[in-house]
Amino acid sequence: QVQLVESGGGLVQPGGSLRLSCAASGSIFSINAMGWYHQAPGKERELVAVITSGGSTNYADSVKGRFTISRDNAKNTVFLQMNSLKPEDTAVYYCNAEVFVRTSRTSYTSDYWGQGTQVTVSS
Repeated sequence: QVQLVESGGGLVQPGGSLRLSCAASGSIFSINAMGWYHQAPGKERELVAVITSGGSTNYADSVKGRFTISRDNAKNTVFLQMNSLKPEDTAVYYCNAEVFVRTSRTSYTSDYWGQGTQVTVSS
């Protein structure tokens, strides 16, 4: 009932920039927190950044000062601006949203994930 679609990944040289986008659609009444996670080969999925509906943000120490998370509440979209990229940023990046769903029959809050987008930082 809720879909998250990511875009903006790709191959970039060290020191370069990328901007990821994630748009949520479906039976959405409201969205609480939205965030980005990444997962490198052989490693667990880790939080990169999160933003609340009120605009409060939190970042992993490894990306502070380089990445910026933002959101457009009217469009149910979250962004991740990634600057000064490093090879260790290489991973699949996943969007996450805590969504309050309301339909004609029911309402509930649940977490949803995007399909992931590959970010590769290499020369």
